[in-house]
Amino acid sequence: MHWPVLSHGRSNVKDFVEQIQKRRTFAIISHPDAGKTTLTEKLLLYGGAIQQAGIVKGKKGARAAVSDWMEIEKQRGISVTSSVLQFEYDGYCINILDTPGHQDFSEDTYRTLMAADSAVMVIDAAKGVEAQTKKLFKVCTMRGIPIFTFINKMDREARNPFDLLEEIEQVLGIETYPMNWPIGSGKDFKGVYDRNAKEILAFQNVGKVGTQQAQKIEAHLGDENLDQLLTKPLHDTLKDDIELLDGAAYEFDKDKVDHGKLTPVFFGSALTNFGVEPFLADFLRLSMPPLPRTSDRGEIDPCSEDFSAFVFKIQANMNKAHRDRIAFMRICSGRFERGMDVYHVQGGKKIKLSQSTQLMASERETVDEAFAGDIIGIFDPGVFSIGDTITTAKVPFAYAGIPTFAPEHFARISQVDTMKRKQFVKGMEQIAQEGAIQIFKELGGGMEEVIVGVVGVLQFEVLEYRLKNEYNVDIRRNDLSYSYIRWIENEDLDPKTLNLTSDTRRVEDFKGRRLLLFTSPWNIDWALEHNEGLRLSEVGR
Repeated sequence: MHWPVLSHGRSNVKDFVEQIQKRRTFAIISHPDAGKTTLTEKLLLYGGAIQQAGIVKGKKGARAAVSDWMEIEKQRGISVTSSVLQFEYDGYCINILDTPGHQDFSEDTYRTLMAADSAVMVIDAAKGVEAQTKKLFKVCTMRGIPIFTFINKMDREARNPFDLLEEIEQVLGIETYPMNWPIGSGKDFKGVYDRNAKEILAFQNVGKVGTQQAQKIEAHLGDENLDQLLTKPLHDTLKDDIELLDGAAYEFDKDKVDHGKLTPVFFGSALTNFGVEPFLADFLRLSMPPLPRTSDRGEIDPCSEDFSAFVFKIQANMNKAHRDRIAFMRICSGRFERGMDVYHVQGGKKIKLSQSTQLMASERETVDEAFAGDIIGIFDPGVFSIGDTITTAKVPFAYAGIPTFAPEHFARISQVDTMKRKQFVKGMEQIAQEGAIQIFKELGGGMEEVIVGVVGVLQFEVLEYRLKNEYNVDIRRNDLSYSYIRWIENEDLDPKTLNLTSDTRRVEDFKGRRLLLFTSPWNIDWALEHNEGLRLSEVGR
């Protein structure tokens, strides 16, 4: 492809590379209620993307978070789907992927992490490393992406900061480097000490959620003036803590940060907006621009002239009035132009990308141009699937697919009104294509009886809510006793010939892949022992 943007000489090539170098695309991960959505909104405040943060509460009349666009999210005060938020700050173009914290929606988070170049891990200072944090951290380490840690809620009673660091290191297996250090916590929280600048960022809780500046004070530890500012006991503790950190803690190593082996740690309070701006400044300085991505043709350079992107998320009915369907794409190389022709690798044909948007949760605006690192939404008439690649390269290639994770809960779903069969089938198929649920049916059968598998039971509630509100269909749900699923890897095997226990079920997914549903690990062992050569996988590819 010949690019007009690059045809006028070296300066345009330089501008193109600079556009990519200033991109930062990261996901924010945490256990529920650690303050992830609140931190996201404070970052948006600095970029001028929003004027007032919405305090995330499920109570009637309270403002909903700007990153929570689905009605059920506003009602319940939780994030159940990933949001994409873009803004500019200090010369950088920032793409935030705000992920669901609730473990029942972890599969959406897994897919979203595939589109990120780094991750920000939010930890509650009173609770430390929690269950969902461990799961999401594991996905980050699988990809080896940089991880930055924000220990939140220091204005409330918190655990000893040394204990928190030790827990991160032992439970998650990553080295830590505190960029700043807290001075007290809860009612005694006085601020943080910036180890590099040797300054104290003084905390003042004015009881107002906004963008107030914290006072910076040059700090010479041991100076008697600090006794008045901090109180003598807190000053003495800070002096001892910093001495210990300087002498015994891990040293800062940028290469380790880049490879996800060491995490820079920041202490603060997202709700009161304390420590957020210094965190953002250091994060932008230390994080990586878009990196090469692996494809079936080797690594693809983000600064390549060939445009390429992959689909990591599909969302139907973001705008109920238009019954639309948006494919979220991570641009991996080159420059996007609205109306450009691309090759859809999995579909095997050329398509025109005419309707393109950039998102601010449910708000959207048409985008004419975007670069490697950006996330764009493309109108999808039903041709895209999660993991698909599009490119302008003369020799097409495909990025590594996004795996399908094994659901743990199953139910038989049917519509109440048989006259609404068409809406029911359409709704189920569209929501399944988004990856929000997985649909299974009898081998060679139709949609007369549908078994739905989900990672968490709350997904059933979202399914019921969306079918009712977006497709006007009421459903019945009968929970099933299956807890385990395995994909059959033997392509030439007829599942009907398998010797299985009576409570094992043979099904296929909506892509036609054959599977087995089991009630216990014992049944899985039985199947493998009584069927020589049978190969089963926990992940669908």
